Parts: sequence; C-alpha cells; structure tokens
Amino acid sequence: MSIKKNDDITLKIEDMTNEGSSVGHYDGMAVFVRGAVTGDEIIAHIIKAKKNYAIGIVKEILNPSPCRIESVCPVSDKCGGCSFRNMTYDAELQYKQGRVADAVKRIGHIDATIKPIIGADTVDNYRNKAQYPVCITNGELQAGFYAYKSHRIIPCADCRLQHSSFKDILDIIAKWVRANNVTSYDEQTGRGLLRHIYIRRAPMTAETMVCLVINGKSVPNEIDLVASLKQHDGVKSICLNINRENTNVILGNETKLIYGEPTVTDVLLGKKFVISPESFYQINHDQCEKLYTKAAEYAGLTGNETVVDLYCGVGTIGLTMADNAKQIFGIEIIPQAIENAKINARQNGITNAEFFCGDAYDGAKELEKRGITPDVVILDPPRKGCQKELFDVVEKMNPKRIVYVSCDSATLARDLEILQTKGYQTLEVTPVDMFPRTPHTEAVALIERN
Repeated sequence: MSIKKNDDITLKIEDMTNEGSSVGHYDGMAVFVRGAVTGDEIIAHIIKAKKNYAIGIVKEILNPSPCRIESVCPVSDKCGGCSFRNMTYDAELQYKQGRVADAVKRIGHIDATIKPIIGADTVDNYRNKAQYPVCITNGELQAGFYAYKSHRIIPCADCRLQHSSFKDILDIIAKWVRANNVTSYDEQTGRGLLRHIYIRRAPMTAETMVCLVINGKSVPNEIDLVASLKQHDGVKSICLNINRENTNVILGNETKLIYGEPTVTDVLLGKKFVISPESFYQINHDQCEKLYTKAAEYAGLTGNETVVDLYCGVGTIGLTMADNAKQIFGIEIIPQAIENAKINARQNGITNAEFFCGDAYDGAKELEKRGITPDVVILDPPRKGCQKELFDVVEKMNPKRIVYVSCDSATLARDLEILQTKGYQTLEVTPVDMFPRTPHTEAVALIERN
C-alpha cells in the first residue's frame, strides 16, 4: 500500500534523526514526523509523499512514550530550535550518546572508546548569544526564530534557551521601532532597514552587547535608542552592523560602535576574554568549561609541549592551556578574532602564545615553513569539518597527539577516518551536551600517533 498526501496513518516512532525529527516505518517506508518522541504511537497526517519516504505531522497521540513530557515552551512545536523540549533530559542524553557512538563506528569505521556524555546542570537560559530575525508589521516588532526549514519567523521574545535579560532588551528596541516607524528588511525586495537583533552577554561579568544588523548606514533617532538601552543593567556596548548584501549571512563586514566599548569581557576557566560581535565564542559557558577541561586532559600537557591550535577563534582553548604548555600558536581566519586573541593573551599575562590571521590550511603551511614542530595539535573546526588538504600538513607536522573538538559527529567521524590513514589512532571520544534541548551535540576526541 503506497502512502499519499493527506493520508492519516498509525505510526510507531522508532528513532530520531540528526535534525531532531522522529521516524517510523509504514509498509516499509520511512515516515518523518516533527514533534513526536521515540516510543510514541501516533496518528500521523501525511503532508508530503515521495517515492522512498513521507513526511507527516502529529494528528493524535494514541499511546505516549514513557520518555514524553509536556513542553514548557508555547512555540516549541513551531520553532525550529528545541527538538527535545517534549522529551525527558535523560532520554535526550541517551539519544545524543548513541548518535556520536553510531557516527564514529558507522561513518568513521573507528573502534574507539566512547565515554559517557557530559550532561548539563541546567537546560534553560544557557545561551549567551541570540541572533533574532525580525519582522515589523504595522509598527509592531516581531522577533523570534525561523520555523523548521523555512524563513518564516515564529515570534518568541522570551525563549527558554536565551538569557532572561534578552527579553527586556527586545522590549526596549520594540518601543524604539514603534516610535520611529522603523521598517524591517524584506528578502524579496531588498528594502527595509532592520534585519536582525544580535545580543551577546558575558555570563561571568554580565557585560552585554547589543548589535542591530541593518540594511543601511544609520538608524533613526539613534540618541533615544542608545539612551534607552544603556539604562539596562550590564549594557556595555551598542553597535550597528552594516549588511546591505542580498544574502542569508547575518553579519556584514562593517560594524559601527555607537555607544560604549567595542567588546565585552568574560571569564572562562580563570582567564579573561574580550569578545567582539564577529568573534566565535561558545554559547554555553558552563558546558564550555567542561569541554575545555576534557580537551586539556586529552592534550596531556606537562609544560614542555608546543601546541598548535588551528581554529583558535579568540584564543579560548589555547590560552586556557597556556599555563601548562611551552608555546602556543593559534590560527584563525577572522581578523577581529585574532586581534581579540592577542588582547586576551596580554590581559592574562600570557607571553608564550602567538596568533596568526589566516585560513587553517595556509596558517599550518606557514608554521611548517618556520620549522615549528608541535607536540599537540588542536582542531576545532566549523560544522563542515576540516579541509581535506589540512591533514597532509598535520601529517608533516607529525604531532604526537591531536585533540579534535567537534560540533558535528558526522564530520568528526569522517575526519577521524582520514587521520587513521595518516597513521593516527582515535583512542577515546567524549560527547558533551553543549546545546540542551536542541539536536546538536559537541564531542572531543583523543587521537595519538601510531
């Protein structure tokens, strides 16, 4: 029996996908459903039917899974963010543990020890950065997040994942929008001013940065906007990011400071870090400390090692290891992040760290030309993983140990298999739940030269 659009079928949910959708099988065909939980028995209404799979929505829950709970967010069924808001946290951790283990074995063909996942002490209000897409209708600001696989905004000013102070800041901006007839950017026409509202908070100092991403050079009544925002506790920096390109990239290349300092400062594992709007900084402070502590354990530093960090950002991983290293070299492609990294080294009194701006591959080649032979290489690439060519350079560097920090278990597994062909064995992988209630999982791997 084939499945057709608008059919209602009884479906037993068997598993979850990497994107947080549930999946079951009906007459041998995979059916994907958002919002169901492994173990649920549901009636699924089919909204799309293809030759090899179908997509449905939950019409009725016949028998709920033992791990199903009531979502505390009124928009979690519409927003594309919290895939696990209706599942117990223990079940979520079990799923993420299995996903990392499966990727390492099935994709990477790696036989390594998978350690128990490091869970979070809290699953709410942990995000220290929010980038809200906006829509302004009849003068009313709607800020929130995109619906799953769309650019349709689900208004959510009080997201359970974001710090609670962000809602107050959004309220201030909403009043300014109404008073000054501010328009929102239209992707179709390329017109309108306000594109995104970007808020970043340093958890340990409470310093907050507010950045409006605009399709223009200035905003109306800037004085009133600044006067209102700076009354909010902790607001240290207010800036405008200029993005006039027809792109879905959030930040443009130019940032204009209109109040306060160009950065905020946070404290991570006892070290101070300045952070600019463009810089990468982990969004979950407490879990980041657990992750970096595990990375330092895997690095096994005794004070005599040279460490090369090939995706160093603002220097967080390398600088938190610097006290136990002979020399740290960091490479990062974003110029502002490298400037932040140099400041971070100076303000922490760290003299054994040197930072270069450039692509990881080109930077590694430069270090090779200088004859720098690291004992330990740190890899913390973006979600797409490392460039394949980079492994040739790492192989020539011939480090004794590699510590790989990953935000995508599939690309981690792929890269571990490549490293295995270069003579490196993955000994251990530890998953870390950096992003509770979402489908994303961090992991750190210990790799040693055979």
